[in-house]
Amino acid sequence: MTEIIDKGPAPTVMNVESATIENTNYRTTAWTGNNLQMTLMSIEPGHDIGLEVHDTHDQFLRLEQGQAKVSMGPSQDQLQVWQASASDAVFVPVGTWHNLESVGDVALKVYSIYAPPQHPHGTVHVTQADAEAAE
Repeated sequence: MTEIIDKGPAPTVMNVESATIENTNYRTTAWTGNNLQMTLMSIEPGHDIGLEVHDTHDQFLRLEQGQAKVSMGPSQDQLQVWQASASDAVFVPVGTWHNLESVGDVALKVYSIYAPPQHPHGTVHVTQADAEAAE
């Protein structure tokens, strides 16, 4: 795999599908601009992102590999559940509680676009524990 280096906010062209599938880190920022950020995620079967809410931005997630249980709603106890798989997109409006759980036999490979950015430029979390420790 070619190492992903966050080159934002410089103009950049990349094959997003290949970068997403090849990524083995829990989270890697692939590009961070002033108003937009793209991260790559690899979530092992039986693991999840963790129920969270973003109060300052919208989020777009695109599944490139695997199966997911997607939960979203206005509060932690009012969640609607969907099943999603490769080629599906998930739109998370600001203020919406959400979680993605990897429910297939292979790692869930996702790219996520935040507007505005959510993580510091160049963030790499090899594991979910690294991500939780950084927050």
